Amino acid sequence: MTEKDHFSLQGFLPFLLNRASEESSLAFQQNYKDRYGMLRTEWRVLFHLGIYGRMTAKDIGERANIHKTKISRAVTKLEQRRFVSRKRDETDRRSEHLTLTQAGQTAYRDLRQVALDYDKRLAAQFNPEDVQLLRRMLRKLAQMEG
Repeated sequence: MTEKDHFSLQGFLPFLLNRASEESSLAFQQNYKDRYGMLRTEWRVLFHLGIYGRMTAKDIGERANIHKTKISRAVTKLEQRRFVSRKRDETDRRSEHLTLTQAGQTAYRDLRQVALDYDKRLAAQFNPEDVQLLRRMLRKLAQMEG
């Protein structure tokens, strides 16, 4: 006879966080995938440029915690769709400044509204105090400020 294992996977915080992330991301993912044919990293690059304006791939990688190879692929795809333009840095020829084109800005504004609406629907499942607490705890776990 074996001793019963008292470990609860359903109560294990990393498991819960992963499941919550997957479940809450899937419906939103369909929006940027169906509307613009984007993958997750492309969406994240688009949003960083939409929010912060001109950035380098290195800046995006540091801010978003995305590997430079993934950013490079995402930028190439976004450039092919004419959402992003690149301009070589005159002082550091290894670096490029990325900006959203007019089409990229339009896609960003469209998806930003979809994201705001989706966030509002997710948050509506909880009272406002719980939403604030959840956001604060998740930022702490992600070691993000704000």
